[in-house]
Amino acid sequence: MKQVSNNALLSFALDLASAVTQANRFEQLVYAVKATINCDAVVLLVHQHGVLTPIAQRGLSDDLMGRRFIIAEHPRLNEICAGHYPVRFPADSALPDPYDGMVLGHDENLPVHSCMGVPLYVEGKLIGVVTLDSIEPYVFDSIDSRALEIIGSMASMTLNTAILMEQLENKSQRAEHVLQAMNEQVNEKDGHMEMIGQSDGMKALIQAIKLVAPSDFAILIEGETGVGKELVARTLHQASSRASAPMVYVNCAAIPQHLIESELFGHVKGAFTGADRDREGKFLLADGGTLFLDEIGELPLEVQGTLLRAIQNQEIQAVGKDQTRKIDVRVIAATNRHLETEVAEHRFRADLFHRLSVFPIQVPPLRELQGDVPLLAGFFAERFRRKLGLQQLTLSASAMRLLESYHWPGNVRELEHVISRAALYAKAAVPTGITTITPAHLTGLQIDNTFKKQQQSIFDTEESVSNAFEEPINLREKTDAYQQGLILSALKEADGSWAQSARFLSMDRANLVRLAKRLGVSVSKEVKA
Repeated sequence: MKQVSNNALLSFALDLASAVTQANRFEQLVYAVKATINCDAVVLLVHQHGVLTPIAQRGLSDDLMGRRFIIAEHPRLNEICAGHYPVRFPADSALPDPYDGMVLGHDENLPVHSCMGVPLYVEGKLIGVVTLDSIEPYVFDSIDSRALEIIGSMASMTLNTAILMEQLENKSQRAEHVLQAMNEQVNEKDGHMEMIGQSDGMKALIQAIKLVAPSDFAILIEGETGVGKELVARTLHQASSRASAPMVYVNCAAIPQHLIESELFGHVKGAFTGADRDREGKFLLADGGTLFLDEIGELPLEVQGTLLRAIQNQEIQAVGKDQTRKIDVRVIAATNRHLETEVAEHRFRADLFHRLSVFPIQVPPLRELQGDVPLLAGFFAERFRRKLGLQQLTLSASAMRLLESYHWPGNVRELEHVISRAALYAKAAVPTGITTITPAHLTGLQIDNTFKKQQQSIFDTEESVSNAFEEPINLREKTDAYQQGLILSALKEADGSWAQSARFLSMDRANLVRLAKRLGVSVSKEVKA
């Protein structure tokens, strides 16, 4: 057996000791393992409710961090977690490796040949796993088993200490419970997902949620279609003191106008034709909890006044009933419209707008979340791998570049749909083994001819892209200027009509108004002058 020297173990212990005190403590733990044991890739995963979540890695593609591994669905991970000792898999093992095709610097279809896993236990409880992989076979076979056990024990204690310190630093004992609840919802409800992203925009959004969630402030969530406003609302509820009470969802755009008051406040038998029994409204169902009013901008003016009184006075009156009833409801509203414009154009009450927007939250579009596309793509890829029963589903480098360069008018929802379709096409081409999504599988993207030519040019000249520009270019300024020009041209063609301009540009009207405001485009100033 190949011995790990005492000096190497001492160096490993010192690296772990310093890792705990650093902000990037989990990355440092991975670095220490990789420095001690020669390998191509190391992943540190934490365990919760039968799911392994990567929190740090070296040597694998970026989309790994967006994936969530259900232990029971991955034979190698299941075997690693089943015992208390390191597990080495033979080079000819028939068990599929969860990282096949993801090792950086190698062919995307090349499987992992050496795989080893170290379960991390503290007081008999599995808290995580360290996996080590190599493209070369047999590299782990001669490592001393006792040294591996020592490394595993030290890594376990370090991971446990790091987790505890993370909790103390962020004062997140409550947040930890919320995260557990959210993970349980992910497992129980297939359509639900956690908030994934490491961009500055996502960090700012999460910070805003943590700040306002414990309060009882009314919250207005604004953002384009498909950005995940409902997910933000559910996260706010789970992080609030009302988490154990219900969160009731109302889609204001889906209720017939003549039934909205009954839907919100309830009615008594005989109040109107068809009211054959008493019915409790959504406000009463949400008593003690949260009422989420989605698409609040679609609510008719006639109902807005009644809603305002219910929010202000915390009391409701059922349709056909004289008495009022006190309630305790926190209201979270969401819209893809620009409500300030709706107020200015007298389609939304100013007093209700100000009551709802005590703490407004703007959910950024996906195109502004730099670097989050690979994580989300990995999350969706893993979800559809499970649904389709695939051994492995990866994204080629060229497919990932296309996803990252696309402007995503439909945001996260569009990305989810694109990955789901691509997974089906990829499965049809390669139904077994490592199934890889390529650019040819990414159908449905709303790409104009100019964008296609730009993408082809990028792919054709990728190796020399660093020499393409002699002077630095501010991409944001160039993009903003291009969008300003398109919007102004559309407005001029439409005689200043925002609705017609939105149709010209294949955009939602509210999204166009919001984008134009950010870019400083005004009808009165720029179009009619």
